[in-house]
Amino acid sequence: MNTPGRYSPHQSVAPEHRVFGGRDMFSLWFSLGVGLMVLQLGALLAPGLGMSGALLAIACGSAAGVLLLGAVAVIGTDTGLSSMAALKLTLGSRGAVLPALLNLVQLVGWGAFEIIIMRDAASVLATRAFGEGSLLNSPALWTLFFGGLATLLAVTGPLTFVRRILRKWGIWLLLGACVWLTWNLFDKADLSALWARRGDGSMPFALGFDIAIAMPLSWLPLIADYSRFGRAAVRVFGGTALGFFAGNFWLMSLGVAYTLVFADGSEVNALLLALAGAGLGIPLLLILLDESENAFADIHSAAVSVGILLPLKVEHLALTIGAICTLIAWLAPLAEYQNFLLLIGSVFAPLFGVVLVDHYILRRRGRLAAPAAGLRWETLLAWGCGAATYHVLASAWPEIGASLPALFLSGGLLLVLSRFGRVTADIAVSESR
Repeated sequence: MNTPGRYSPHQSVAPEHRVFGGRDMFSLWFSLGVGLMVLQLGALLAPGLGMSGALLAIACGSAAGVLLLGAVAVIGTDTGLSSMAALKLTLGSRGAVLPALLNLVQLVGWGAFEIIIMRDAASVLATRAFGEGSLLNSPALWTLFFGGLATLLAVTGPLTFVRRILRKWGIWLLLGACVWLTWNLFDKADLSALWARRGDGSMPFALGFDIAIAMPLSWLPLIADYSRFGRAAVRVFGGTALGFFAGNFWLMSLGVAYTLVFADGSEVNALLLALAGAGLGIPLLLILLDESENAFADIHSAAVSVGILLPLKVEHLALTIGAICTLIAWLAPLAEYQNFLLLIGSVFAPLFGVVLVDHYILRRRGRLAAPAAGLRWETLLAWGCGAATYHVLASAWPEIGASLPALFLSGGLLLVLSRFGRVTADIAVSESR
């Protein structure tokens, strides 16, 4: 018998186990929208766009991204299926194997990368608090600690984590950290001068938009793993979109501001050092602990992706994948691997253009019969063309962005192919008569 949070990736969650409301989804996605990586992405925008230009890019990119994120979240609520299981409805049972494998590779890599980010931030705080020679400066110690913490959260499952930890007290600590960092900025910075500070023009606005939208889009292959436990589609959409927008816009904007006001560009960890100097480092410590939730989501959803391919329990897979992520973080240099992960992740924007069109337009949110097992060639072709478009635009015209054009092109191509297929089928039927 299934219990809440212990469903296999193939199964639809029963109505009595769909317990997430709008507040749960807001808490989860606000938390996942907040993190050290989000702060550092904001820091990337600061030199080229300046304060006002970066805020506009962040607001536009985040708003567009969370609308797509919320729409994909509703697919999990409509079907009760995990992200990769829901892809079988669009791509066919065999067609969903490729995205499941790609998702596994990128999630293991990002899980390891999150552990590395937490390790480096903890080392900065430990050095500031205890000096260079302290035992707490050991990278191996922090790698094991954060890898173990993220794995433990992933093994307990999303319901336990969201309802017993995040909703009850985690969200309030995180809000406190964000408020403190904001107050420190307002107290110490000349806000009028900060707002008037222009960028050096090294980054076009479209590229800043693409960086901002990349954060919500990066969660598209994972979100149904959590929204399938949602009670109502409207609340799932609203809680997801509002929560992620609030967290992503707030923290990315702080990353821009702290970089422009406090960070010394000559330091490798300039932003971390600036954050460590605010509030005795306590806000950074709370955000650092929150980063474990991002690693939790990576590990848990990687386990769900493997569960689509192998008949094993998700909690057992999470334990194994958590250990692999920790080992990679300990041993592997990820400087070049990060580019490989971004390359893999780029296929998911056009994929979900296809998924959204199929779910909302062609199958009308599941009210039409699910497709037969096997391969759906028209959806695979549309996805492939969208992915190719992404890479052509990213290499030839980076100033116009690639994520949204690829997503809309793949979705539009699926509409054309599906209508062409229906016309062809109608002609064949008429000729047979």
